[in-house]
Formats: sequence, structure tokens, C-alpha cells
Amino acid sequence: MSTDADIQAGEPELTPRRVAAFFVMVFGMFMAILDIQIVSASLPEIQAGLGASSDEISWVQTSYLIAEVIMIPLSGLLGRMMSTRYLFAVSAGGFTVASFLCATSGSINEMILWRAVQGFLGGGMIPSVFAAAFTLFPASKRAIVSPMIGLVATLAPTVGPTVGGYLSHAMSWHWLFLVNVPAGILVTIGVLALVDFDKPEWKLFDTFDWIGLGALACFLGAMEYVLEEGPGNDWFQDEIVAVLFVVMVVGGVITFWRAFTLKNPVVDFSAFSDTNFAVGSLFSFVMGIGLYGMTYLYPLYLSSIRGYDSLMTGQTVFVSGLAMFASAPLAGILSSKMDLRLMLLLGFLGFGVSSWMLTGMTAEWDFQELLWPQVLRGLSLMICMVPINNLALGTLPPEKMKSASGLYNLMRNLGGAVGLAVINTLLTDRGALHTARLNEAVNWNNPEALRQLDMLAQNLAAQGIDGDKGALQQMAGRVAQQATVMSFIDVFMLITVLFAGLAVMALAMKPPKAGAGGAAH
Repeated sequence: MSTDADIQAGEPELTPRRVAAFFVMVFGMFMAILDIQIVSASLPEIQAGLGASSDEISWVQTSYLIAEVIMIPLSGLLGRMMSTRYLFAVSAGGFTVASFLCATSGSINEMILWRAVQGFLGGGMIPSVFAAAFTLFPASKRAIVSPMIGLVATLAPTVGPTVGGYLSHAMSWHWLFLVNVPAGILVTIGVLALVDFDKPEWKLFDTFDWIGLGALACFLGAMEYVLEEGPGNDWFQDEIVAVLFVVMVVGGVITFWRAFTLKNPVVDFSAFSDTNFAVGSLFSFVMGIGLYGMTYLYPLYLSSIRGYDSLMTGQTVFVSGLAMFASAPLAGILSSKMDLRLMLLLGFLGFGVSSWMLTGMTAEWDFQELLWPQVLRGLSLMICMVPINNLALGTLPPEKMKSASGLYNLMRNLGGAVGLAVINTLLTDRGALHTARLNEAVNWNNPEALRQLDMLAQNLAAQGIDGDKGALQQMAGRVAQQATVMSFIDVFMLITVLFAGLAVMALAMKPPKAGAGGAAH
């Protein structure tokens, strides 16, 4: 059986057992990423079931994200210490137990605790798959492997709301977590039985930087909290957000200081000296903004403007997932036939166009109007994801792969967190601005406004309702709805400009040489 030394000496030995092990790991990663979004669509059901307040229920998501974002960069060092086999088995097994405990929670505090455990352990699975893909498989097989992990990383959060909506409607919210149990048991057993491609280095525990771990947890945990809670709490006007911002800055300074002065730091930033990895990580950050931002905006529009429930929303946004699934083989073929930088350029431009198509949105838009922007977004995501993976990780040596994979995935998650914070802030601020402007326009000197008010009053009076009062209320509702739609359009325009601008940066990358990278050293 080949070892790390064999892999570094030449082409890795690709046995059926290793291929099977990789598939088991990919399924585990899908489970971990899906769990972020599967719950988001059904938070009202969980809130009712646990008797939680609206402030408390948001922590079901926040606790998961904070814990996950701490574990992702830590997984590189843990993978070297424990080996991929033991890290992944502990992560999958613990994730399964935490999922069961989430389903049996009797209070919101229990749920928040087990969600944090679930997020922390789930975060250990995600980078391990990326590292394995670029260490196990030769460069000639990247056209098959990269679309697979790209599909899982983008499809899982996209179909999450749909799967969550179906499960909570068909059965109950408990099944959002119970569905992980049989799958998690199979993944844990499969990994222990099949994964064999590296050995643990237990001696690294002797020099483990506990201070660095604490600083990393403070840095990333506080950052995630500030980005999650800041937009809704008027940022630094909220005392907790202000205090945690200071914690984030201090934790960040200590994290970077120890990373550059210790021999075995908790996080190894040396991969950023590779230009491709540095630019690829920036692209991964932007992909996080686009992926998580759009996954958030579509359901928000459908629920707040169209009044859809979680099931109807899931059925509408499922189109993007289908487009990704259908385009994964195409992305694989293209990655082996054309310059990856040109492919990345096309993917970013396609994503920008899909966002631009939404700038003509009205409050009447429904499945039909949202269909083609979603199809183009799904197609573009896959065309982006494959070259970003290959360009960023394809030129790194195997010994840097585990740490680099953690940082690469962290950048995507941080992009999502920063993107959602900016989006929420923009929706609030631009919504207030548009409301003020519309209120100025809709006044007693505006003949069209008076005509609309008169029509509304007559309709209400015919139904035996106080026409004048009801008409004013309906007009205020229309103004608020229109202001919200206009704020959505502003966000879509910003995303369009962001992706169009970054498409040009794709040309700054260097294509990996044939046989280069972790798989071929």
C-alpha cells in the first residue's frame, strides 16, 4: 500500500479502495455543508417547537457558523496530528451524535449547545476532502474530481432550503437532524474501514499551541458574531458587538503573531506565498459572497414580498441546484479542454449577468421570471468553482495541502459571512432611503397617488370597510413593499459590479503545469 513518501515520489497509487474512501468522505462533506442551510428554511418551526424568542432562534444558525469557522483552519494541523482517517472519523461520528442530540433537545439552550458541537465537528470534514482530492488523485484525473467536490460545496447550500422545507412539512423539524444519523454512522464506519492514505504524527501534540488556539477561537468566533449580529443591532451601537470587535482585533493580532513566530503554529499561512493560492483564496472569498448571498436573497424575496412558505420557496429555488447538477460534467470537460483562466472569466461574467438580470425585478416576479437567472447562476457557479479549485490548490506541494485546504475553505465561509453582513446592512439602509424618497413623491399634490387612493377606498367601501383609513394603510404597504424591492435591486447591482470587476483578475493566475501540484509530486 502506498504511503505519503510514495505519493511525493511520483504518481499516487489510485486503488479502488482509495476511490471508495474518497466517495465516502465527499458524502460526509455534503452532509456537513447541507446542515448549514437545511435548518435555515425551517427556523420558525423549530422556534415554535422549543418556545424560543426571535432573538434566541437566530443562535441556532449563529452557534453552528461560529464553531464551524473556528474548526476549518484548525483542521489542517489536526489532520497532520491525527491523520485524515482519525480526524474524519471523529468528526463524522461526533457530528452524528450531535445531530441526534439536536433532534432530542427540549430547550433552546440545549439546541444552541449541540448545534455548536455539530458545527465544530462538521467543520473538520470539509477541508479534509479538498486536501484528499489534490493529494490522492493525479493531475490527469482532476477533470473528474474537481467538479465533484465543487458540486458538493455549491449544491449543498443551494438545495438546503428545499430539502429542509420538504422534511419539516412532510414530517417534523426533528427530522432535519435525525436524517443525519444513519448517514453519519455509515460515513464513520466507511472512513475507518477504507481511509489509509496518511499516518498520524502524534508527537505534534507535544508542541500544540494552546494559546494560539484560544486566540484563533477569539478572532474567528468574534468576527463571525460581529458579522452575523452587527447589521441587525446597528453595529457598534450594540455593546456586545463593540466588545467582541475588540476581542476580534486582539485575537487576530495574537493569531498572526504566533503563526509567523512558532515552528508548529495552529494555522500555517505559508501557502499564501504561492501567488495562485493567494489569488485563488480571494476568488474563493468572492464565491462565498455570491454563493451564500444569493442563497439568502432568493428565499428572502420570496417570503417577504411574495409571501411564500418554506416549501414553496424551496420548490422555486431548486432550479439552481438542478442547473449545477446538470453542468458539473460540462465543467469537468471544459477544465481539461480550455485555459482555466478563460473558464474562470466566463464563469464570473455569467454570474454577473445572472445578477444583472434581477435588476429589473418587480414585486410581481415569480417562478417564471426567476427561472433563467437561477439557471445561469447554477451553470456559472460550477464553471467558476472547478478552475478556482484547480488553480488555487493545483500548484501546491502535498505537505502544504492540509493547511492550505483549511484556509481555502475558510475564505469561502468568511466571504459568505462578510457578504451577508453587507447585504443585510444595504437592505436596511437602502430600504430606509427608498421609503423616504417614495414618501416624498406620494403626497397630496400627486394626482396619480390621489387616483390610486380613491380606487382603493372605493374597493374597500364596497366591501363594507372604512375606505379612507384602509386605503391609506394599503398605500403605505405598497410604498414599503416597493422600497424593499428597490433595495433588493441595489444589492443585485452591487453583486453584478463585483463579479464583472473580478472577472478581469482571472488573467492574473498562472495555469498549473501538467503534472504539477499535490497529486503529482
